[in-house]
Amino acid sequence: MAANKAFNATRGDKIFDICNTIVMLMVLVVTLYPFLNVLAISLNQSTDTVRGGIHIFPRAFTLENYATIFQYQGLLTGAWISVLRTVIGTVLGLLSASMLAFTLSRVDFQARKFISTFLALTMYVTAGLVPTFLLMRDLHLIGTFWVYVLPGIVSAFNVFIIRSFIDGLPYALQESAKLDGANDFTIYWKVILPLCKPVLATIALFLAVGQWNSWFDTYLYNASSPEWTTLQYELMKVLQQSTQQSGAVNANDMAKQMASISPESIRMAITIVVTLPILIVYPFLQKYFVSGMTLGAVKA
Repeated sequence: MAANKAFNATRGDKIFDICNTIVMLMVLVVTLYPFLNVLAISLNQSTDTVRGGIHIFPRAFTLENYATIFQYQGLLTGAWISVLRTVIGTVLGLLSASMLAFTLSRVDFQARKFISTFLALTMYVTAGLVPTFLLMRDLHLIGTFWVYVLPGIVSAFNVFIIRSFIDGLPYALQESAKLDGANDFTIYWKVILPLCKPVLATIALFLAVGQWNSWFDTYLYNASSPEWTTLQYELMKVLQQSTQQSGAVNANDMAKQMASISPESIRMAITIVVTLPILIVYPFLQKYFVSGMTLGAVKA
C-alpha cells in the first residue's frame, strides 16, 4: 500500500514537472518572441521589411538602419548626457531616498507620522505641467543639466519601499552600534546600508530605467540647449524625421539617406538601442530584485 502511494506520488511529481516545463516554455516563447522580432526587423533591409513576414530571423541582413541612426550628429552628445544623468540621478536618488527612509524608520523621530503623511500625499496630488515648468524657470534650472536630476531626487514610493525594508531589520543592531559609540550617520552608513543591498539594488534599477528612458523633460526644458540633449530625445527626433520624410520638401544629406529607410525599421532599431544597456545591467541586479521587492513590501 505504501509502495503504491509512493509510486503515485512519484508519478504525480513527474506529471507536474512536465506540465510546469511546458508552461514555462510557453511563457518563455511569448516573452522572448517580441524582442527577437524587433531585433530581426532592425537588422533587415527596409525595402524588404515592407513586404512583411519577418519573424525571428532577418530575411535580408543589413546594418544600414543602425548606421543611419548613429550618423546623426547629436547622438554622441545625447548618449553621454543620458549616461551621465542615469549615473548621477541613480546615485543621488538612492542616497536621498535611503537617508529619508532611515530617518522615518526611527521610532524616536517625532515628526515621523507627519512627514510620512506629507510624502504619501505627493503620490496622489501633483501641481501639473504648467506650474512645474514655472517652478523650474524660477529655480533657473531650464537650460541646465540639473533639471534632469533635482526635480525627481526624492520619490515617495522609493522612500516607503526602503523604509519598510529597514523596519524589518532588528532594531537591536542600531542599539548595539550606539553602545559602541556610533552616531546616527555611522549607523546609517555602516550598519543600515550594507543590510539594504537587495532593496537598494531594486530601487537603483527603477531609477536607472526611469532616467535612461526619459526624454520628455529634455523636450520641455532643454530643447533649445543642444549641449544638454539626451539620447532618447535625439532618437525621437530621428524617428519623427523618418516618419515625416514623405512630406518633406527640402532634404539635407540626412533626410536623403533616410528616404530609403522605412519608419518601421528605424523604430525597431531605436528600440534595440535604448533597450540594450538596460538588458546588460539587469542580470547583475536581478538576484536582488525579487527579494528587495518582497521584503520591502512586507509592511505598508
